[in-house]
Order: sequence, then structure tokens, then C-alpha cells
Amino acid sequence: MQVQPIDRVADISGQDFRDRYLLPARPVIIEHLSRRWPAYEKWTWDHLKALAGTVQVPVYNNSRAGARVPVNGGDDTMLFGEYLDMIRKGPAEWRVFLFNLFKHAPVLRQDFTYPEHLMGGFLKAFPMLFVGGAGSVAHMHYDIDLSHIFHTQFVGRKQVLLLENDQGALIYRMPGTVESAASFVNWDQGLDTEQFPALRFARGYTAVLEHGDTLFMPSGYWHHMQYLESGYAMSLRALPRSLWGKLNGLYHIAGLRNFNNMLIRLRPEWWYHYKRKAARANADKAMRQLMEEA
Repeated sequence: MQVQPIDRVADISGQDFRDRYLLPARPVIIEHLSRRWPAYEKWTWDHLKALAGTVQVPVYNNSRAGARVPVNGGDDTMLFGEYLDMIRKGPAEWRVFLFNLFKHAPVLRQDFTYPEHLMGGFLKAFPMLFVGGAGSVAHMHYDIDLSHIFHTQFVGRKQVLLLENDQGALIYRMPGTVESAASFVNWDQGLDTEQFPALRFARGYTAVLEHGDTLFMPSGYWHHMQYLESGYAMSLRALPRSLWGKLNGLYHIAGLRNFNNMLIRLRPEWWYHYKRKAARANADKAMRQLMEEA
């Protein structure tokens, strides 16, 4: 796989952001965006626990979903405060994602502002928290609603790998899903190109996010995230500007996800193996085309 660093800027004007990153659909890390927020200093483990420690949350381990697991099906549930205590102690391969903490602790909304000087269309009802223990992994996927994402890291360090959506065939996208059949765990130490040879032709971006870094991830970008340390981040989501982008996101949520879950219920084993077989066939085709063009 060919990987290059994600661009970094300290700050950026709205015009530069649109010209260099939003319109060309390129990721960027904005280092100082969150430093003007009260959240930059206030949001500590103890602060979040005090505000929402008694909320029951679904938690996810590092295992890939089995044949009978619906989309976003949790592996267990815990009190949020107990979960935070667990991952603070050291390596713990458990994650909480798409957690609307702000529904339970609305006071936190006063601690950040939406970067509307960069773009509009923010879904202000849905700021989401993502938490992980050291060693936990968010496997390669793209977000089903196709939103643009501003993902700000508050505590801990996290390694990210991003790929444009058009790289889907080369990374073994499974039909009817937003997931890859290939494993990217510890990808920086080498990928399994014997089982997944098309990965050699994929092109991506990478970076390590640290406290205060805000990653702009354009709509539809594939992403794989590994928690190097226990930590958490907040994602602010914004709809694509075009009508086609909005309709495609609606199709993904209302059509694609329901279709996938229906087949998981009705024919789980067949669907599980068919998706992986089709992903390999599509990857082989994309790889042959690239080799013929070379």
C-alpha cells in the first residue's frame, strides 16, 4: 500500500480550506482549532465521569462481527463511569462509539463551537463521542451517512489510516456494507498481501492524532483507527452540500443498512460468505485493470 502523511496546518482560512481540502476532498489536520474551546482544558476523564458516569452504554471489542451480528450491534454494556475507569488503568480492547454524550450532559455543548467559518451544514443535534482503550481498534469502514467529519482528539494518541472512497474495490469492500473484508490491524507493520494482494495497489493517508488535533475527513472516506493510548475524541458531522450527496447518504442509511441487516437475519451464513467472496472478485478485477494500464 502506498501511504503519505496527512497535511497539517496550525490554522486555516475558510477560503483556503475550501480550495485546498473541501472541494478536492482531501483530509487535513488543523492543530489549533480546538485550542480556543473551553473543552480543550476542561474535558478530562474525571469531568466526563462526573457528568455521565451512570449512563449505560454499549461497548465493542476488537473482534470482527460474526455472521449473525447486525450492523453496529454491541458486544456488551457497561456504566459509562465503570468503562472509563477500566480503560484508564491500561490496555483494554474495548470501545464506545457514536455515543451522544451531550444528550445526557447538555452543559458540554457550551464547551465547543462549530467551525462554521470553514463550512456549513453541521448536524448540530448529533455531536458524537468516540472512546477507546489502549490497543482497541475501529476496523476499516466509511461512515454510513456520508457526512464530512471534524474529529477532535482530546485525550490519548490514536493512529489513523484514511483512503478515498474510490479505493473500495482495492481494499475488499463487501457489497451491501460500508466495511472491508481485509484486516488492517497493525497495518504499519505489514499487510497480509498473500490473502489480499490488491492491497498493494491501494493509496492512503496516515497520521497520529494527539491532544487538540482536529482531523477533517471528507465525505465517504475509508478510515481505520488504532488507539495507541486510552483516549477519546469528538466528531462533528456536516452534510454534503450537493443534493446527490444528501440522497446517497439517505440511501445508505435507509436502504443499504436495512438490506444488509435483513440478510443477516434471513440467511446469515450464506450472506457472510457471499460478501467476502464478492469482495475478492471485485478486488481481483480492479487489480487486473491497474496492471493492464501500467
